[in-house]
Amino acid sequence: MLIDVCLPIPKEFERSEVIGKLGELTTVHYEPVGRWYEAYCTRRQHKHTLSTSSQSSSSEEEEDDLDEFEDDDNILLTLDPREWKKQDHYAVLGLGKLRYKATDDQIKRAYKKKVLQHHPDKRRAAGIPVKQGEEDYFTCVTRAYEVLGVPSKRRSYDSVDPTFDDHIPPNNNESKQNFFKVFGPVFQRNIRWSTKTKKVLTLGDEETPFDQVDDFYNFWYNFESWREYSYLDEEEKEKGENREERRWIEKQNKAVRLKLKKEETQRIRQLVDNAYACDPRVIKYKTEERERKMADKKAKQDAIRMKLEEEERKRQEVLEVERLAREKEEEELKMQMAVQKREKEALKKNLKKERKLLRTFIKDWEYLSNDEKERVRNMQDLDRIAELSTVETLTHLNEVASSGGKEKFAEEFFKKVKELNERIDEEKRQQAMEMMNRKQQQASTADKSANASSWSDVEVQTLIKAVNLFPAGTNARWETIANFLKLHVPGSNRNAKETLARAKELQKNDSNLKDEANKKAYENFKRDTHGAASVVVSQVSERYESPAEMQVYEVGSNPAPWTADEQKLLEQAMRTYPASEADRWDKIAECIPARSKKDCMKRYKELVELIRTKKLAQATTASTKKK
Repeated sequence: MLIDVCLPIPKEFERSEVIGKLGELTTVHYEPVGRWYEAYCTRRQHKHTLSTSSQSSSSEEEEDDLDEFEDDDNILLTLDPREWKKQDHYAVLGLGKLRYKATDDQIKRAYKKKVLQHHPDKRRAAGIPVKQGEEDYFTCVTRAYEVLGVPSKRRSYDSVDPTFDDHIPPNNNESKQNFFKVFGPVFQRNIRWSTKTKKVLTLGDEETPFDQVDDFYNFWYNFESWREYSYLDEEEKEKGENREERRWIEKQNKAVRLKLKKEETQRIRQLVDNAYACDPRVIKYKTEERERKMADKKAKQDAIRMKLEEEERKRQEVLEVERLAREKEEEELKMQMAVQKREKEALKKNLKKERKLLRTFIKDWEYLSNDEKERVRNMQDLDRIAELSTVETLTHLNEVASSGGKEKFAEEFFKKVKELNERIDEEKRQQAMEMMNRKQQQASTADKSANASSWSDVEVQTLIKAVNLFPAGTNARWETIANFLKLHVPGSNRNAKETLARAKELQKNDSNLKDEANKKAYENFKRDTHGAASVVVSQVSERYESPAEMQVYEVGSNPAPWTADEQKLLEQAMRTYPASEADRWDKIAECIPARSKKDCMKRYKELVELIRTKKLAQATTASTKKK
């Protein structure tokens, strides 16, 4: 096709100017295509004009649009206009397949089609009988459009869609084995009730990450449904005659809606619970999580165990170091004790040698006197010097005796005797002062406790002995102790309550009261047995040793049998000075003037052996009786 380009002819008041040159003209060839060309060919083929063709095409398109809806006259003919509320409105309009997915435009066109086909005027023109007024089935078509054509009413009807399946798959093995096939469609059809249309999560498959699975179940556990049940109201409040009746109708309708809404919430929750219990992804995750927790727990336990083992190893190392150090200290202590023992033995041997030498000198010089009484007194002074003086003093005296002669020795000897007597007197004065101070303290303590003042020393000592004899757990312990006091202390009339109070007071006030009581009883016994003159600070009488004491000084032991008084003194001294006391046997021997340390230890061993033999004999007798 050739296109000619022509310039317009200028008018009288216009002028033309050349502003440039045009290029050479080119020839373009093209072929007609497209739907307009197709329509042009169709009109030429059927010899139609443009207006006729447009009218026919519009009518055909309209008929095609109307053909997409269902048209079942049997459904319309079976409808009862009085029961229009129970009918399926989508089926009435021919939208049974689309239902809630139908658009507003589709609903309008479907209604239009039903009007063109089933309007009473159309049927009368076609010779079809029509019922009068609202008794005709066309009323149901009108009602269907009134419900579906209004969004709020359509929403109310969709909430109670009779074709919707409310079934919930159960929690069983079949649901677990075919989880995605069973629960997938159920969630898909229930998602239509969600108010959150923008955030819609699918069930997914076995490969879906657990984060998405967790979001899916969080969405459904917090599911918000727009489903409401106002369409099922039995009565319309507009039918109420007055305001009170309308309010009552609305209250009844709300109660029914709330009940149905609660049931719907429980149905959705049951669906989610069953799905969560059957979901293999959740089961797998829980299994892995449980295994992970068990692994973490085991790791923690292993760490604690390793820590404890490490602490135990370190503790054993410390114990081993301490043991080695202790063994080393013990070894050093043994060596020191061995050295001390050798030194002590050497000192003892040297002391014995010096004593013997000193006694030889004095004996050769007839005890430094020709008078018998003076000899005896010098012998006593010699014993005291020999027993109470140090090895240096004895050595000095022996050196004076060997080098200075009798006269110089006698002078030095009596000088040492005087110093010794003065030292002994000073010690006695100090003891007397301590005894008086102790008695004053005891008197003040006795004044503070009226109950304690009423107890004699013998009663206190007997109480301590009874408490040790009848330990805790004894049946009727304090009654037994009170009876023990009555039997062993003449004139004692203590009951269980007084005995318990005094025992608690002894334990509470002073832990040393028992030792004080033992010492008191020992002093009283010693005073009653031997007699003791009152101690005067300014003047102390000189005590003369008995022949038994002199024998102990000279020989080191007293072979005479033990008297009852000596036995009581020994028992009392052993109670006064327990096994934990330092130099126990030395102190016990000092309490019995006629017995040495060796005699006391020997007597103790004899008593222990006697008691052991007695117990063995009793056990043998008891076993014989049983047989």
